[in-house]
This record gives sequence, C-alpha cells and structure tokens, in this order.
Amino acid sequence: MDAAESMAEGDRPSPGPTGDEGGLTPRELKMLAFERQWWRYAGAKEQAVREEFGLSPTRYYQLLNQLLDKEEAMRADPMLVKRLRRMRSTRQRKRVARRLGIEAL
Repeated sequence: MDAAESMAEGDRPSPGPTGDEGGLTPRELKMLAFERQWWRYAGAKEQAVREEFGLSPTRYYQLLNQLLDKEEAMRADPMLVKRLRRMRSTRQRKRVARRLGIEAL
C-alpha cells in the first residue's frame, strides 16, 4: 500500500504562487511544513506522521530523505533542508562509527 500512497493523485507537482516551490508536490510541501513544526503535535512524532500523512514512519522517512536531496526543496526552505541534511549526515556518521567500533566526533 505504501507504493500506492506515493503515487496518489495529490502528488503531482504544484507550480507554487511564487515559483519557489515549483516542482514539489503538495505532499512534499506539507512534509516540509510538518518538519518545521512537528514538535507542536501532541504525542510521538511517529503517531503524528501516521495521522497527518497516513504513512508508516519508515515510509515517511524514506520519502523525506528523497525530498531532502531535491533542489526544489532547497529553494523552498533552505534553512530547514540544510538543518535536516546536517542531522541526517550526523546520524550516518555515528552509525558508521558504531559499526566500525570507533568513537564518532
């Protein structure tokens, strides 16, 4: 069902009124907005993801990581995308360090 969710009708790119969001789907724009303020939701983030997007947390993070690699996302919200990319990179470094048995910086 996750594959079908990612091909939903509402996932067509929207032109965006200012042109800054061009190429991003309404769901992608909603994901960026969610990441800007997810802490405002009561309860765990995973539960909020299920309620807001109807996706499993795993699928949400897969889609979010794909979104972070898009130039359109960078143009839509550069500070948020840079922060999320930085956090992703830090987590990746820690994971690799843990696997190698070394201390991550």
